[in-house]
Amino acid sequence: MGFSRLCGAALWLAGIAAWGQTAQTPNPDIHYQLGPDSLSQEGVPKGEIRGPFTLPSKAYPGTQHTYWVYVPAQYDPAVPASLMIFNDGQAFKAPEADARAQNVMDNLIYRREIPVMIGVFINPGRRPDQPEPDLHEWGDRTTNRPTEYNTLDDLYARVIVDELLPVLYKEYNISKDPDRHAIGGASSGAIAAFTVAWQRPEQFHKVLSIVGSFVNLRGGDAYADIVLKSDRKPIRIFLQDGRNDNRGVGRGGAYDQRRDWFYQNVRLMHALTEKGYDVNYSWGMNRHGQKMGGAILPEMMRWLWRDHPASTDPNDTVERSFFEPVKKTADSNPAPPAKQ
Repeated sequence: MGFSRLCGAALWLAGIAAWGQTAQTPNPDIHYQLGPDSLSQEGVPKGEIRGPFTLPSKAYPGTQHTYWVYVPAQYDPAVPASLMIFNDGQAFKAPEADARAQNVMDNLIYRREIPVMIGVFINPGRRPDQPEPDLHEWGDRTTNRPTEYNTLDDLYARVIVDELLPVLYKEYNISKDPDRHAIGGASSGAIAAFTVAWQRPEQFHKVLSIVGSFVNLRGGDAYADIVLKSDRKPIRIFLQDGRNDNRGVGRGGAYDQRRDWFYQNVRLMHALTEKGYDVNYSWGMNRHGQKMGGAILPEMMRWLWRDHPASTDPNDTVERSFFEPVKKTADSNPAPPAKQ
C-alpha cells in the first residue's frame, strides 16, 4: 500500500510523545535531490507551456486566476487526453525549482509510464492590483490564497470545475472521465486539491498531496474525522510529508497538535486507510516545502496513473515503442483548395 508504514500503534504513540525531542540535524532537506525523471533529457520530446492566461472568477468576485497549460508533444486533438492540475502553478512549473512537473510529464509520457495528459498550472486568485505569486512569496500575504486553499467549502472547487474546466474543454480534447482527472499541490495547495476532489468526486478521482496543510489554519485538521464519518468516495490519493515539517510549536513554545503537519497527515492517512480508500504515502525527514515531494514526484505520478491502459500483445510494435509525437505528413495536412 505505501512506501513506508509506521510499525504499529505503539511506535506511533511513542513518536508523538517524543515530538519535542527533535533530532539535531544540519538540514534534512539536503538529502533530497532531483533524479533524472525530473530533469530535461536529451532525445525526449518536449511539451509546450502556453500562457499565462487569466481566468476571471465568479466564485470569488473581484479576483482572477493566472494559469498556464502544458501541452505534451504527443497530444493529438483527435484523441481525448487525461488532465493533471497543479495548484500554486508557478512553483510546480518553475524550471529551477523543486518540482519541475513539466519535465516529469515529458519523461514519463514519452516512456508510456503515464498517459498523455494536458497539464494545468494555476495560481491562487488575486485582485488585479495584487502581485502574482512567485517562489519567494506564494501569495499567503498578498493574494486570496489562504481563503481559497485552506477553507473547507466548495468555492475553490467551483473555480476549478465550473470556471476552469469549461475553458479547457473548449480548447483541448480532454476526457470527461473523472478517473482521468487528477489535481495536486503542496502545503495549502495540497489540502485545496483534496477539497476539490472531496467536493466534486464526480469530476476528480486522483489527488497528489505534498506536505499537505491538513491542520487548523481554517479547520483543516477536521478532515480525518470527516473522512471517518462520511461514505467512502472514489478518490485515490498519494500523501507525502516529513518528520521535520512544521510540528505545531507556536511562538510561545507551546505545542498545538492541531497545528502539527506531520501528525495530521499521518492521522488522515489512518482515516483514509480505515475507510478503504486507495491511498499511498511516503514519510521522510523533510521540512515544510517541496524538497522530498519534488524528488519523488515521478513516483507519485506513476502510482496515481498506474492503471492507464496497456497492451500485452508481444506483436504490438506501437505499444513497445516510445511515445513519439504523431508525425504529420502531406496526407494528414492536405493543401487548402485552390481559389476559383
